[in-house]
Amino acid sequence: MLDTAPFSTLIRSATEQQHTEAEHSTFMSDLLQGKLGVEAFYRYTSQLWFVYDALEKNSAALASGPIAGPFVKPELNRLAALEIDLAHLGGANWRDELVALPSTAAYAARIDECARTWPAGYVVHHYTRYLGDLSGGQVIRGTAEKLWDLPKKGDGVRFYVFDDISNPAAFKREYRENLDALPIAGPEVEPVLDEARLAFSMNTDVFRELGAEFSARN
Repeated sequence: MLDTAPFSTLIRSATEQQHTEAEHSTFMSDLLQGKLGVEAFYRYTSQLWFVYDALEKNSAALASGPIAGPFVKPELNRLAALEIDLAHLGGANWRDELVALPSTAAYAARIDECARTWPAGYVVHHYTRYLGDLSGGQVIRGTAEKLWDLPKKGDGVRFYVFDDISNPAAFKREYRENLDALPIAGPEVEPVLDEARLAFSMNTDVFRELGAEFSARN
């Protein structure tokens, strides 16, 4: 246990600036304001596939571990839902169009490295993704449904629908309690917080590259 503030509080405070930058990226702002078409949403969703592939292909190996184990829950898994969404948005040949941007490839590679060598680093990548999906991701879902006439909680936005989590608020509360129970203390703390900052920054890098791609098309 930590000797100072709860770890969930530390991580939230440490990443506040990076979180704000990610939320207010030009690409995401333009996307949610309807300035970009469904093609941009499809391209963004395709980048998420690489990130969640890295998170979930390693989860079974981490599930029994003392650090990452409490966070590995099958009800969080997103890859199958992403593939349904990509088929709906991109058609039968979506896999042929699945190409990672350089920033996405770097992001996925970092998650994979942490999963293999540093479970605490994996946990903060897990935290920034899945708790974000359960929270701000719901805004993206609702906006996408309206902008592009996608079926409510249906194909195209299934990534954002957690059918197996009946009480998201309680789930997030338990998740944060698990963060607070992490056996991380002293000099171990700051490197983990740095990794959390990096996770948000790498996500912002993906937004930046997507923004450059679609501004170049307009």
